[in-house]
Formats: sequence, structure tokens, C-alpha cells
Amino acid sequence: MTPDSQRKIFLAALLLLLVNLLSVSARSKTPCEFPAIFNFGDSNSDTGGLSAAFGQAGPPHGESFFHGPAGRYCDGRLIIDFIAESLGLPYLSAFLDALGSNFTHGANFATAGSTIRPQNTTLQQSGFSPISLNVQFYQFNDFHRRSQIIRSQGGVFGGLMPKAEDFSRALYTFDIGQNDLTSGYFLNMTTDEVRAYVPELLDQFKTIIKGIYDQGGRSFWIHNTGPVGCLPYVMDRLLITAAQVDKTGCATPFNDVAQYFNWKLKEAVFQLRKELPKAALTYVDIYTLKYDLISHAKKHGFEHPLRACCGHGGKYNFNAHFGCGSKIKVKGKEIMIARSCKDPSVMINWDGVHYTQAANKWVFDRIVDGSYSDPVIPLTMACHRR
Repeated sequence: MTPDSQRKIFLAALLLLLVNLLSVSARSKTPCEFPAIFNFGDSNSDTGGLSAAFGQAGPPHGESFFHGPAGRYCDGRLIIDFIAESLGLPYLSAFLDALGSNFTHGANFATAGSTIRPQNTTLQQSGFSPISLNVQFYQFNDFHRRSQIIRSQGGVFGGLMPKAEDFSRALYTFDIGQNDLTSGYFLNMTTDEVRAYVPELLDQFKTIIKGIYDQGGRSFWIHNTGPVGCLPYVMDRLLITAAQVDKTGCATPFNDVAQYFNWKLKEAVFQLRKELPKAALTYVDIYTLKYDLISHAKKHGFEHPLRACCGHGGKYNFNAHFGCGSKIKVKGKEIMIARSCKDPSVMINWDGVHYTQAANKWVFDRIVDGSYSDPVIPLTMACHRR
């Protein structure tokens, strides 16, 4: 073969390679157009699950947007609500809510107090939900199967179910793990003991992702956990020394454990990418954003970053015995003693445990473009594998 022929073959191969790369690039720039969202998690993304099962989260929850209780432990919308809005989808109905639910564009299996690992306590004993991540997966599995039976039967209820093809094209969102860490501390475990069971948590988490993948799920948007050591309900209930408080006022040992969890979660996501060749898994760094918001609250337009907006007394305006909305009877009349603050829009923490709508919106606005994701990919492109 002459040098000229070799050069022509090389150029032809190079041209073919460039065409293929351009084709892949063009496809990767096509927005995903998710038809549905299926969410798994705890109170950070619960849109009514726990309220449906154990009683509504009463006033003043929901006051800033819904103008009344809406199943959320927040004064308004959660990050999952902003995700749905940005994708042009309605707010997710809770799977457990039998009243007025519409599952055409997905379902929410999250419940407040949920953990990855099943708890050995009741909700009344510990405050943690019996609807752990494995139970949420069982619910999803049942929903996937039965929704298609109901849809095939037609009628009013059939029209409230997602299409069969939507399960493979949907976005699967996860925000869970915070309660697994705090539950250990509330059972008087040491920091080392809590760290020791994190790998087991992530093994269980990977099993759930694989289970959804086996049912056709392909696009996964996974939030890491936030700085639990900056939450009033943690700082109020767990003893720490002055040396364990950082310059922001947060409890360093608990934040260190959260960061260890996040490190192992990221490892788990990397491993899943190898094991699930058709999955697009996006890891979203919520921790960094929330800690930045709390530690530079004034810069970002917020006040009193470690105080709850809705609560009753104490250093952090948090009282474990009188949570947000609590009432007492005075001369036979009920009086709310744990009220909302005057302006939730300038507060970060809502009730000692959860974030305000304003804080949720601030975080969402910074994750939607992919700046805090691995890979760096916008929410609308999260179906594309990198």
C-alpha cells in the first residue's frame, strides 16, 4: 500500500470518527423531556406521604405558597417541587395519599422520617418512619405493576396513571440518608459507631437503584445529605463541647459524619455506573450549597441561619416538646404557641429540622444548571450518560 493510499484511509477513518463524535454530541444536547418523576426519600422531599399515613402536618405548614397545610414540612415548596416545576410537570402526588391524587406524571414514595435502613422502633418511639427505602421500593414495584392494570381498564382511574413507557423515560430522584445518621446519635451511639454502619447503608441504597434499573429505570438524580450539624433539632438534643463547634456555630462531629456518608455515597454512584451500563446517574452536592448558605447567610440575603422560623423558645427557637404549630389549652381555649416568624422568606430553617421554601428555592436555583453535579450536567439533560 502506497503512502498516499494510507493517508487517504487515515483521513477517511478520521472523518468517520468526527462524524460519529458530532452525532453523539448532537444527541447529548437534546433535552430529555422527562414525562414523569418518581421520588424516594424523607421529609426533605415528602409531599404528603407521612401526613396521609399518620395525620396531616397542620398549620402553619404550607402558609407561604399553598396558604394552608399541603403535606409538606415546610412553609411552602420543597426542592422536589421546584424540580417538577422546571420540567413542566405538576407537583407530585404522594403514593400513600388516596384523596385527590393524580399519578399521570409520576408518584412520590418519600415520607418524613424515612431512613435507608429499616428502624427497629415505632414512629411514636423515635420519630422515624417505618416506611424505609426498601418499603418505598416495594410500593414502587406494586405501583408499577398495578398502575398498568388500572390504566388498561380505562375509565376515570385509568386516566390518572402513567403510561407504560414513562417508567423507562422518567427521572428517578433520591434525597435520603440524613435520618440514618441522626437516628444513630439519638440511640446514644458514638460517632465511630455511626460511621461504622454507613457502608451497610450504601449497600442497601445500591440494591434499590439496581432494583429500579431492572424495572427499566434509566435516569437517576441523587442528592447527597446536608450538614446535619447545623440543624437546630440536632444541636439542641445532642451534647457537644465548645471545641466541637465551628466558626459558623455548627456541630463539627455531626457534619463530619455527613461528609463521610456523602463520600461513600459518591463512591457507590461511581460503582453503579460501572455495573449499570445503560443508566445515567447524577450525583448532586447539596451539602456544599446548604453549608455555604448557612455560613454566609447575610451575604445571600438571609437572617439568623441557626434559628428556626417556626418554633417555641430556646437558643434556636426549637423545643422538642412543642414543635411547629403546637397548641396548648388556656381556660378551655386552644392557643398556638409555636408560631411562624414574621417573614419566612429571610429565614433558612423552617421548624428546626427542615428548610424554608426560600432556602429550598435558593438551593434549587444553584443545582438546576449542573454546577454542583457529578457529572456537570443540567437537570434537563440528566438522561444522558457521561
